[in-house]
Amino acid sequence: MYKGKKVIAVLPAYNAALTLEKTYREIPFDLVDEVILCDDASKDNTSALAKEIGIKHVIVHEQNKGYGGNQKSLYNKALELGGDIVIMLHPDYQYTPKLIPAMVNIIGDELYPVVLGSRILGKGALAGGMPLYKYIANRFLTLTQNLLIRYKLSEYHTGYRAFSREVLEGINYNANSDDFVFDNEMLSQIIYHGFHIAEVTCPTKYFEEASSINFQRSAKYGLGVLRVSVSHFFHKLGLGGSAIYQKP
Repeated sequence: MYKGKKVIAVLPAYNAALTLEKTYREIPFDLVDEVILCDDASKDNTSALAKEIGIKHVIVHEQNKGYGGNQKSLYNKALELGGDIVIMLHPDYQYTPKLIPAMVNIIGDELYPVVLGSRILGKGALAGGMPLYKYIANRFLTLTQNLLIRYKLSEYHTGYRAFSREVLEGINYNANSDDFVFDNEMLSQIIYHGFHIAEVTCPTKYFEEASSINFQRSAKYGLGVLRVSVSHFFHKLGLGGSAIYQKP
């Protein structure tokens, strides 16, 4: 708990058995009340290991629903369990759980309702091994998004995020894509509905066991990001009709 607010960490997992326990052991349990893991039809023993190491809430998708579909299950469960502050932490150990206290403090003290762990602030991305083509694509897409969405973030593509309950209840995330572009749709919704976003510098690690989408999937994701940004731009002008911007 943080000042009477229930803190829940949610872990979207797919074939995460090699890194799950290391990630889990670094979670600050003096602050985090519950952990929920969603296993999106992994081919390894992710869900069995999650239960073995003590994760109480394990959701198992019998069929792969995608990264966005995984998150929908997690946020719905977190709200059901009464979460006031919800942190999404990838179980591939690419992002350190040691930043959870800082992210919780920002939301718990009502400074901002959303916090992103940014790999771009400072020099964490390239130093941590981010491929150069991904770094360049990140910078290009972020610049384009800032111009179209009329907001200013250092990056829109981090997978390390924390939300207040008010935010999760105030956006229609269940209407979003089940694919990787879910993350961008969610940020677009958050900005569209007037919630403000904080960023904290986040070191990151790229290594063989860490999840990472290939070039083809990255290209598809990039096109999806541009589509979301253009949709946001026209919706703000009153010329769009996307269901994702409707209230839940």
